[in-house]
Amino acid sequence: MILNKQKVAALLDHLAGARDVFVPASVDGVAKFARYGEGVTPDFDMVNTTMPPKDLLFPQTQKMYHFDVDENGSYHIHEYDESREQVVFGIRPCDMRSIVCLDEVFLTKGFVDEFYANARDKLVCVCIGCAKAAETCFCDSMGVDPQMAPNADVMLQDCGDAYLVLAQTEKGEAEVATWSAFTEEGDAQPVAPDLTLKVNMEGVVDKLEGMYDHPIWENLSIKCLNCGTCTYVCPTCHCFDISQDMRRKDGVRFRCWDSCMFSEYTMMAGGHNPRPEKLERVRNRFMHKLNFFERRYGMSLCVGCGRCVEKCPVALDITRLIDEIGA
Repeated sequence: MILNKQKVAALLDHLAGARDVFVPASVDGVAKFARYGEGVTPDFDMVNTTMPPKDLLFPQTQKMYHFDVDENGSYHIHEYDESREQVVFGIRPCDMRSIVCLDEVFLTKGFVDEFYANARDKLVCVCIGCAKAAETCFCDSMGVDPQMAPNADVMLQDCGDAYLVLAQTEKGEAEVATWSAFTEEGDAQPVAPDLTLKVNMEGVVDKLEGMYDHPIWENLSIKCLNCGTCTYVCPTCHCFDISQDMRRKDGVRFRCWDSCMFSEYTMMAGGHNPRPEKLERVRNRFMHKLNFFERRYGMSLCVGCGRCVEKCPVALDITRLIDEIGA
């Protein structure tokens, strides 16, 4: 099945009639997944957005529940469910893999995060395979196929003037069935991207087991600013803090993104901090990406999107670290 690129705008209008549709676009100078509508021009030639799509499932700030005390002194808790039917159209294979990572964190190992689960159930993922790559892309080195995303509901492979449409889940089949006015029968050859940045992950996970006290971490942390940029642009980072806003007898509890690069993140109520120095925080971040998560979930927490490589203000490059570990 083929979707001509000239019909994509009409398809988006159709989809947006019943649901919120998010597309890659530049809004106020920031490349992100923006809600499709007036003033938002999709850019499907954009290799990667600056901000990842994780906030569709794990918002930067999310209300959890409201609580109050009535005139009789009884406490009441009112849960929030702000999830809604959504379509993300134009997500890349690396970002689709990042959602798989988040699914593992929020939906497995004996605990289900209801806020994430509700949003995940209502999200349709339409992935577009990459026809080109940025200089900072290295997804294929991390086990991601830049042209395929098996966990996406619908896979669109870029064939130049059209997309090859592949429905990959029951949700995807139901979705594509509503596209009949915009698609046609046919076949085409996808355009393959040329990824020039390569790393070798062979043996890295095992080597890290014996490198907890290695001098590499001190050398790496010297130039780190602990600014947290890498964690906010990363599609798989999921640290959060829980706080509340109190107004006399009622209040709201909410959670918001946090960062393991901030010293306050691990500060305990008694004043103890298990990661008081920059070195410990830098080591934890990269060990989590390349070892801890692999051991717990069987996959790397780095998807090779290259956002942190591009945006780090001091060029602290995870690809160079991987090469150093391998050496």
